[in-house]
Amino acid sequence: MQKIKLGPPCVEAGKYQHYKGGLYMVIGTARHSETLEELVVYKALYDSKEFGKNAIWVRPKEMFFDKVTVNGEKISRFKSV
Repeated sequence: MQKIKLGPPCVEAGKYQHYKGGLYMVIGTARHSETLEELVVYKALYDSKEFGKNAIWVRPKEMFFDKVTVNGEKISRFKSV
């Protein structure tokens, strides 16, 4: 898989699973035009009534790799699958 280097941690393109179960494909990275904040660009690998099929999303890179607390346990928001 291709690694996209913008700064630590490195974002690896490929399939990821959100902690709530949804599957996504990381397709690249971008920078916010005003703040230059690094963003992860990814698409849903499912059909959503609200957002349609394969909706495209962006999330701050720091948040993408952040931990969330579920039932008192810290887990990764996204994990590579």
